[in-house]
Amino acid sequence: MSSLMPGISWSSRFDDLSRRSRLIVYYLFGLTALVLTYTVIYNTGMSVLEGREQSIFRSFQTVTETMTTTGYGADSPWESPWMNLFMVFMQLSGIGVGFFTLRVIVIPLFTGAEVDLDSRLSPKNDHVIICEYDRDSAVLLDELEQLGIDYVLISSDEEEAIDLSDEGYSAIHGSPQDAATFERASIGGARAVITDADEATVDTILTVRSVRPDVEVITLTDDGSLRDVLLATGADSVLSPRAVLGQRLARKAMSLYTSELHDTVGVAEGLEVTEISVSRDSPLDGTSIRNSRIRERTGANVVGAWIDGELQLPPDPDAVIGPNTVLLVSGDHDALEELGETARPVRSRGRDEGVVIAGLGEVGRAALSVVEGESDVSATTVDIVEGPNTDVVGDASSRDTLREVGVEDAGVILVCVPNDSTALLTTVLARSLNPDIEILVRMSDARATTKALRAGADYVLSVPRISARMVARELRGEEVLGAGSQIRIDRVPAEPFAGKTLADSGIYEKTGCRVIAVEHGGELTTSLDPDRTIAAEDRLVIVGTDEAVQRFLATFDVSPRPLAG
Repeated sequence: MSSLMPGISWSSRFDDLSRRSRLIVYYLFGLTALVLTYTVIYNTGMSVLEGREQSIFRSFQTVTETMTTTGYGADSPWESPWMNLFMVFMQLSGIGVGFFTLRVIVIPLFTGAEVDLDSRLSPKNDHVIICEYDRDSAVLLDELEQLGIDYVLISSDEEEAIDLSDEGYSAIHGSPQDAATFERASIGGARAVITDADEATVDTILTVRSVRPDVEVITLTDDGSLRDVLLATGADSVLSPRAVLGQRLARKAMSLYTSELHDTVGVAEGLEVTEISVSRDSPLDGTSIRNSRIRERTGANVVGAWIDGELQLPPDPDAVIGPNTVLLVSGDHDALEELGETARPVRSRGRDEGVVIAGLGEVGRAALSVVEGESDVSATTVDIVEGPNTDVVGDASSRDTLREVGVEDAGVILVCVPNDSTALLTTVLARSLNPDIEILVRMSDARATTKALRAGADYVLSVPRISARMVARELRGEEVLGAGSQIRIDRVPAEPFAGKTLADSGIYEKTGCRVIAVEHGGELTTSLDPDRTIAAEDRLVIVGTDEAVQRFLATFDVSPRPLAG
């Protein structure tokens, strides 16, 4: 999720490593465990099978010599057939480890040497071709890998292509305006092409259509005015991530003035699922899930919760709800609205406490259009460049400018400036001028979200994460809770669990998904008894992260069904 709680842990620092660095760390840990295991087995075998007692260090030396094929010292020969078989197995595994070491560690070090990236690709079919993706490629590629979607990324920057390939991604170097590049990327078997080539997007679309007219083309753009042009050129769908980000920030801001819900998924009549953010100083702030009595107070069920940046599904009853906790809840619309009202601050924002929008690029303009839809909530804008919708011309990261635009009396500020450093400074200054203001921030770097929260932001969305979610949503065609969420909801057949109870199904233990409803005979039941026996003709409504739902579908070999109908 894009909005994360502050605080650094060892695991978060590990996640900051490059993909290749993580692979190397995993490899070294695995190699160490393998050698130690071999050492213990060999030492035991020498004692039990060969009748020769020796120190564990001598056994470690022999294992090392065997795996590196440098010799055996004084231990050979062995009398037991099992020991001889084990030594052969160690030799073969040592050769395999050697080849893997060359591929993962040694070869990538020689980046100056000519590298044939095409030869690194595995055979591709039903994959996605991505052209010139410049919104942090790793975020999108990790998203696709979690969903089990195969891909090839085409980059005209050779150094970037080599770096991505060295880190384990499927990337090649080439021009997306060259038909031969798409042939190298196996466009004949591709399911879709994603292009994000800025001014070269039209050229890329025309190239794709000349090679394969029937392939789906998904285009990303930061200029919403080009939508009609891109569709006319041959794009099947046009995504504007920055506009969506601005709209989501503005809707989050409007939720502070009204309990109206956004981005809900209707599972069936009378059952919706949504995410609700807990605001600073709300009645829920500082209480545990158990003591919050959310179901008794509102009728909504807490399915999961993002706490300290981690999804708990189901949440720990003793977990403490704090600012920026996001509750994943289900229930009827009235119950969810009641919970949304409860999650707001005790002192709700007055309509006279307007919204400040800092930055009027694509994000800021999209946010302004949403706020202007609320006729009784005023919006004041500030931008470094004068424009038709600019109320104050100035630097939003200046204390004087923020005073001039009315931050000291505003209820909310949307920080939509494109530069992350400027956004962080604006956040700090806004918090110092108005400790009670709600600060919602756009970041260009997904890794900078934690910094924004430390600077005083209440809610953060990043452009790379929004972009990746929109692409994944387009490719999967399945329900998710908005472009900024990682939560998926699916209705799946219950045949694999026929005759079992919900408690014995092992769904959560094996996949991390949670069943929130069961459909039987056309009727949906949301009050679930763990001892209820599942029938083969039932359908289950499951909720979980992208990765968890993908794991469910693979583990039980089922396909999702439409939520509606």
